[in-house]
Amino acid sequence: MSRLSKLLTTAAVVGLVTVGTAPVASAADTFIRIASGPSGGSWYPLGAKMAEIFQKNVSGISTSNGPGGGIGNVLDVNKGEAELGWTYGHTAYDGYKGVAPSFKKANPNVRHLATFYPAAFQTAVLANSDIKSYADLKNKNISPGKAKWSGYAAFKMIAGKYGYTVDDVRKDGGTVHHVGYSDSVALMKDGHIDAFSGLTSLPQASFLDLEFNPGIRLLPVDEAILGGILKSNPGYIRINMNGSHYKSMKSDVPTLGAVTIMIVNKDVPEEVVYNITKALWENHADLAAVKGVWNKVKLKDAMLGAATPVHPGALRYYKEQGVKKM
Repeated sequence: MSRLSKLLTTAAVVGLVTVGTAPVASAADTFIRIASGPSGGSWYPLGAKMAEIFQKNVSGISTSNGPGGGIGNVLDVNKGEAELGWTYGHTAYDGYKGVAPSFKKANPNVRHLATFYPAAFQTAVLANSDIKSYADLKNKNISPGKAKWSGYAAFKMIAGKYGYTVDDVRKDGGTVHHVGYSDSVALMKDGHIDAFSGLTSLPQASFLDLEFNPGIRLLPVDEAILGGILKSNPGYIRINMNGSHYKSMKSDVPTLGAVTIMIVNKDVPEEVVYNITKALWENHADLAAVKGVWNKVKLKDAMLGAATPVHPGALRYYKEQGVKKM
């Protein structure tokens, strides 16, 4: 029995299922913990609905959903502290290979389960702010995300392209708040931060809230910098934010994008992963009812941008459905 299998058995005996009013897990259950995202984002409510779907449709498992972030979720899934995790294609690849600075070593236990939808790196400033570029953030009060979030890694990379680091922000008199979306919204409304960044769905509730009050603009990534990042990091994509996403936008704003995916620990049994994958795709409407962004999720794209090996259980389902790796 693998270390993860032993952990699953132990967790199933003592763990409580946190989905709805589900019963205490039995000793025969496989415990499936989903590491999703922060409250205020899209990952957390979608992760909660997935836990509910899996609990209802896959026999022999007990499920839970907890908060997380793109980088931290890769680490947790690799260590067996979560069986499933939300992240991004480029983050999963960096984690699998151990690419610095986000990862200190390789995380070989990570496997691809499904590709969902694109996410955009969004940085909001007040509509009447004199901040026009990422270059202007060097001495400002910013909220770029928590330390193990993919959004924070993206901010650090972009800041580096503009010639400064997060430490430089502090040295030049600015402040850096490593808080979640809800706290970032509150800080901006109270005038305590000048900019709030997140790598998330487009549109996203926190930015919509700020668009309504007090009113925001989204910063563009300069074309030359964006092109350079896309060349050196094939896991990223280009996204144009516009009025179809946020009504206050009058023109296209180019930014960095990424593909949102779900990963799974390699030691989760093949049959369990097969049935989870099947339940995921056969309950598409339930997830779309939680977040409209799920309408962008298509079975044909399930292995799009899969930069790590695909788990055999998921791969079996995709082969049955005629889905090919792209």
